[in-house]
Amino acid sequence: MIRLRPHHGMCLAYFEGKGYSDGFTGNMQHMLELLEKGADVEMAVFGDEICKACPNLKHGVCLSADLVEHYDRKVLEYCGLKERENLSFRDFVDNVQKNIIEAGKRVEICGGCQWNEICSRKESRWK
Repeated sequence: MIRLRPHHGMCLAYFEGKGYSDGFTGNMQHMLELLEKGADVEMAVFGDEICKACPNLKHGVCLSADLVEHYDRKVLEYCGLKERENLSFRDFVDNVQKNIIEAGKRVEICGGCQWNEICSRKESRWK
């Protein structure tokens, strides 16, 4: 079981090897590969395995905590999921694809994110 912030289901859909730092990008790629092998995930509205390598995590405190918690809660709401719910990664990303990406809700949730330009010009890998 891998702990995963719900909004990372959207980030991973468009990830192309860019990120906050080389360490973060390498970890994101590693997590994507691990998750796509068929992992189960626990929805976590707090730091997850991807966050561990984020330079915005200082002394165990996320500098963007309020913003990303908002993203997480919106993903849970639109996907009909609950915090700490367990499901397969495939079921999770299928849910994100259908209820957020295809429904046109992504920009509403995270359109102000610094990575929005990447997501706006690419197709989701979950398609």
